Amino acid sequence: MKQLSLFPEDNTDPRPPESINWNLWHGCTKASTGCLHCYMYRRDESIGKDPSIVQKTENFDLPVKILRSGKYKDRYKIPFGSHIWTCFSSDFFHADADEWREDAWDMIYERSDCSFFMITKRPERIADHLPKNWGYGWEHVTIAVTCENQEMADKRLPVYLSLPIFHHSVMIEPMLTAVDLQPYIERYRSSDGSPVIKHVSIGGESGPGARICDYSWVEAVHAQCIENGISFNYHQTGAKLIKDGKLYDIPRKLQHTQAHKAGLDT
Repeated sequence: MKQLSLFPEDNTDPRPPESINWNLWHGCTKASTGCLHCYMYRRDESIGKDPSIVQKTENFDLPVKILRSGKYKDRYKIPFGSHIWTCFSSDFFHADADEWREDAWDMIYERSDCSFFMITKRPERIADHLPKNWGYGWEHVTIAVTCENQEMADKRLPVYLSLPIFHHSVMIEPMLTAVDLQPYIERYRSSDGSPVIKHVSIGGESGPGARICDYSWVEAVHAQCIENGISFNYHQTGAKLIKDGKLYDIPRKLQHTQAHKAGLDT
């Protein structure tokens, strides 16, 4: 793989870093019950598009695009140090994207000055589809796994936590049942004795037909994270939340702010 630098030796860039969405391919097939009300499916079906067809997008090479004019001509279009949310309208490890993934890894490697974050429901495909020079993981890449219930946690986490990934991050979204992470926190440890899991993020389900999330489930996982020094983020309540035995219908515009007000983030 090549690794180029279009910056001075000190890697300075006068532009501030940005938060970028990079959907290099689009479309997916549903992998488990967490996919039932997929936002991408709702959006595509509303415009008569088949969301199950995986296609490369026109933004495929976005991270390595070069500015051809203007003040910052000949620099990358995406500034140095940017955070790139990767493949959120598909799954980076979907089998239908196998022919494009090697080129995608090349671009991610080239832009090691940026950070990349991706989420997969297919951890069983990761090991066979990592780049040759992956080693124990690339520090600028986070591959997260999502587990919407205990069944998927028990299926996916033993595979995922055994993989050579620099940052292991567990997403419980949409949270559909109580999830006990303690067995996996105890079983999978780094060489320094700390948990392999470094971050956990929880969110309830949004959109039409949203299923209920119980706040006590969120609190239980939060307590496990606090006890074991794992960072935690409660990023979204979802549309239907049970708290102290009462069901709340929460408007979409308030779901992030109400979650933040819970004061659980670390």
